[in-house]
Amino acid sequence: MPEIREKLFEYGVSKNFAEGDVILNENAYIRAIPIVTKGSIRVMRSDDEGRELLLYYIQAGESCIMSFLGGIHHDTSKVKAIAEEETEILFIPIDKVTQLIKDYPEWLDYIFRLYHKRFEELLEVVNAVAFKKMDERLLNFIRKKCELTASKTLVVTHENLANELGTARVVVSRLLKQMEQEGLVKLGRNKITLV
Repeated sequence: MPEIREKLFEYGVSKNFAEGDVILNENAYIRAIPIVTKGSIRVMRSDDEGRELLLYYIQAGESCIMSFLGGIHHDTSKVKAIAEEETEILFIPIDKVTQLIKDYPEWLDYIFRLYHKRFEELLEVVNAVAFKKMDERLLNFIRKKCELTASKTLVVTHENLANELGTARVVVSRLLKQMEQEGLVKLGRNKITLV
């Protein structure tokens, strides 16, 4: 796929984001499709009261299917995207995305594979919210985040964890204390280490 890769870099504009930078807000118009070339992004959904819920992560080599669909249909974003770490993104303008679909069948295959992956991740979120207890969701979240950062130690506040899981800080603090007593994690100041 070197030919399509060349086209992506020809059409795209590369931008860098620091950890915590908001890349896309909910209700913003989507003018370009992001392809993460370095780093990772977390994609969140929030309610009217400002509570957020993590939907999925986008890693290097991946794009956001929600942006793709919103952009193609000239709709606004239904999600918020935040740089999880120092991140580089190649933004492909919407008009070029439709041209790529016409010229390169493998581009459409890439989009469908991403759609399938994101759909499965969203089903996991729905399943977790509907059927799993918060302690199980919290532990799974910590494991996934450690896997993403390739580290056994997670630098995060209880407040941030609560926001990403859509719950209260006191709930997260209580559950982490319980997990520490069970020998699953070791707690430090803004640090959680998987045991």
